[in-house]
Amino acid sequence: MRWDNLFDDLEGQLEQELRAEELDEHAEEERLRIGRLSVRDRLVAVHAGAGADNDVDRAVRVILSSGEHVTVRALSFGRDWMTAQLLGETRRAAQCVLPLAAISSLVLTRAQLELSLTPDPAPAPAESTLASRLTLPFVLRDLCRRRAPIDVRTALGDVHGTIDRVGRDHLDLATHDSDRPRRESAVIDYRTIPLHQVLLVRL
Repeated sequence: MRWDNLFDDLEGQLEQELRAEELDEHAEEERLRIGRLSVRDRLVAVHAGAGADNDVDRAVRVILSSGEHVTVRALSFGRDWMTAQLLGETRRAAQCVLPLAAISSLVLTRAQLELSLTPDPAPAPAESTLASRLTLPFVLRDLCRRRAPIDVRTALGDVHGTIDRVGRDHLDLATHDSDRPRRESAVIDYRTIPLHQVLLVRL
């Protein structure tokens, strides 16, 4: 009988040690997974997990590197940028391109914070996967091709105009009044703006 008790005791100790080892491995895997997350990953997780299925809001407060606060609702993500709806803007349904490098910090609710740490969502459709590989200069070149009037926000303020060309690390903006189309006679000046100075592009 004593031998049976001894073996039962040893078996219990072994099971406890195995469970503790599994918990340690799981905790280490989780630390490694979180260590690989980027700000983009966190924003994508909030966007993918919030909305219809639960009561977590997709609207995220962002503090830009200039110190300015904006509230955005993500629409799509590129490699180093996101498109979003600007909330609380005077213009209805204003949209923007937000370079991820311009983000100083995210102000998340507790629910958004927890959601942002969830494992990767299901694989995105092919078109979203393609968009996720596009860089900021590619998006700006598309705006240039469309001759879209935009507001470029930098640390010194907003400037309105039309992109004439986009280089590897800068853009040329022909500035003009917002109520006039881009015509040579309407151009006030030409600005070459380094991309690292671009905080937000409002469409």
